[in-house]
Amino acid sequence: MSKTKLIEIAKANLEHARAGTIDQTDSIYRVPAENYFNKDRWQLEMKQIFRRLPLMMATTAELPETGDWKAMTAANVPILLSRTKTGQVKAFYNMCSHRGAQIMAEGRGNTHRFTCPYHAWSYNTEGQLTSIYSNKEFGELDKQCHNLTELPCLEKAGLIWVILNRDSSLSIEDFLCNYDEMLAHFDFANWHYFDHQTIKGPNWKIAYDGYLDLYHLPILHKDTFGPDYPSKANYYNWGPHQRVAGPDSALAQFEQLDDAQWPVNYLLNGVWTIFPHISIASFDGGGRSIMLSQLFPGETPSTSYTVQHYLMENTPTEEQAEAAKAQFEFLKYVVEQEDYATGIKQQLALESGGKEHVMFGRNEGGGQRFHDWVERLISTPDKDLHGLFPKTD
Repeated sequence: MSKTKLIEIAKANLEHARAGTIDQTDSIYRVPAENYFNKDRWQLEMKQIFRRLPLMMATTAELPETGDWKAMTAANVPILLSRTKTGQVKAFYNMCSHRGAQIMAEGRGNTHRFTCPYHAWSYNTEGQLTSIYSNKEFGELDKQCHNLTELPCLEKAGLIWVILNRDSSLSIEDFLCNYDEMLAHFDFANWHYFDHQTIKGPNWKIAYDGYLDLYHLPILHKDTFGPDYPSKANYYNWGPHQRVAGPDSALAQFEQLDDAQWPVNYLLNGVWTIFPHISIASFDGGGRSIMLSQLFPGETPSTSYTVQHYLMENTPTEEQAEAAKAQFEFLKYVVEQEDYATGIKQQLALESGGKEHVMFGRNEGGGQRFHDWVERLISTPDKDLHGLFPKTD
């Protein structure tokens, strides 16, 4: 069924290309300018969105082997991911049961145990407390009652989601709204993890607005890649998650094929966003590759940071690795010096009070839907959260 949906989307984009049209919303949408900088609003977004919803924390390609781990901070919460002996990925607060010290430094590695650098309490990859330094002198303690504190975690479609609330009852699968079935066609679990880099940006919503926006490509990116890409977009949604794809007349070459013969690679073109903070853009040339952008709010409403991950469908040759390195550097330049540089200036302008609202046109349905979901989520109490994410065919 998921490939059928991809073909349905492709045929719709082909029809739009022939007609010279795109899907449009009913009206222009306005967002209060202060939503991008008001501190109370930002704290509410942190609480109701980033501390309550599943966040995509890692790719399977980052933790492919037993004993692999990744430590990171997300929304000011230190977390630790671990590939256990059973092959399952578990997530924990990166926090020792003794005095709360962070156990592993940020980064990735492989180990058979986690040892706190403060007092050498040790845990296995399942998060179980296995040894206490100078246990006899420390005092009697039931180790089974002092394991690492686990967080809800799910690995699907080669991606790993975590909820930063140990008491959450929200189903991560329900939250995905079957979107993972679409992403599964990439087969990310078997891809090669190439590299990552981090860049600083403006308010997280200004940054995310750009990932949903093809309208700006031939303008802002006129001297880089903009002229090669369409400025028109259609948006397809699974709950809050959206795929951005423009009308494409080249799809006509597959029109007479049976569904089974449509090439999946071509059906996956465009930008895939995962609410509230992920963008996946795919590239061809020298083998398929993607840049997965992992966006997080910064320390203040006016800041954010994005970790860009570069993955390749196959392990690259030396020549392909050099080409990938050059492309990754180029992508950093484009986002940092064009997108985010513009966004940081936009941030300053919005904070000046010169305008009360920003606008999203009828051709910017993705941005409209994104902000509508932000509004819906910050006003939805915990007891009603489950009902927001119906399964989508």
